[in-house]
Amino acid sequence: MTAHPLKLDHLVIAARTLEEGARFVAAKLGVEPAGGGAHPLMRTHNRLLNLFGGVYLEVIAIDPDAPPAEAPRPRLFALDDPALLRRLEDGPQLVHWVARVDRPKGLARWQAQYPERIAPVVAMSRGANRWGLTVPDDGAFPAWQAAGDGVAPSLIQWDKPAHPSSALPQTGIALVSLTGFHPRAGTVAEQLAWLGAAHLMRVLPTSGAPALVARFELPDGGIVTIGESAESVEEARRIEADAANDANEAKRPRRRAKSRKADDEAETPAGSQEEATQPDEAQGASSGERIPPPDAAAEQTE
Repeated sequence: MTAHPLKLDHLVIAARTLEEGARFVAAKLGVEPAGGGAHPLMRTHNRLLNLFGGVYLEVIAIDPDAPPAEAPRPRLFALDDPALLRRLEDGPQLVHWVARVDRPKGLARWQAQYPERIAPVVAMSRGANRWGLTVPDDGAFPAWQAAGDGVAPSLIQWDKPAHPSSALPQTGIALVSLTGFHPRAGTVAEQLAWLGAAHLMRVLPTSGAPALVARFELPDGGIVTIGESAESVEEARRIEADAANDANEAKRPRRRAKSRKADDEAETPAGSQEEATQPDEAQGASSGERIPPPDAAAEQTE
């Protein structure tokens, strides 16, 4: 495990177009992302939304206005992957997250020491911002032992001490939790622990596709979830079914049960029950047997 625990830098929502992604976030969180810009090397562009605690949400899409490159490299975050492009046909998706490496630890030097663990560091820029980001040569999500799929993080190191989130408008929105689901959750968790990022996200096993689920708290205290897994969908269905059952149960007329004790007392003359038990009690006492209390006796006979 690294001696310098990593920090959560930002979450990544991919979309077919930047406008579609911005509308998705605005509908979910009530605030539309702004700012951002173009990434010339990757031929992508983004918009950003500030979150509490020096974290932000990035909406990213292929930039249709990017100038053609003589030898274009694959885009980051699997944006050239046909499988991801098919997912985005259903709408914007929470696809990835990025962990920050703060100095004095040098990301490029760390990667050179452990190239099997950390993807190559690519020099990136957007306007006046400069940073290094781990991006596999094929543009896929980073992985450890072939387990990644967006659940294992990319690593970033900014060239300036000031984090970009400090220049974004405040929203009052906070990230409450981030959970990853993966068929090989143990392998992903091992990589997180090695990186020093295990405290940033829970990883749970799934029999379905890998997924990220993020929960946000809005300024009014409301909770909003972005992303879903097979388990989270099943849990939502279970909660919905339970609520429907409770509602149906509440509508049913309830019959007042007649007290069995009251019936017994009504059928037995006062004092007769006590008199009937006295011989047994006497017999038990004379024989040295311990007479259990009425409740215990009832339990023994059931």
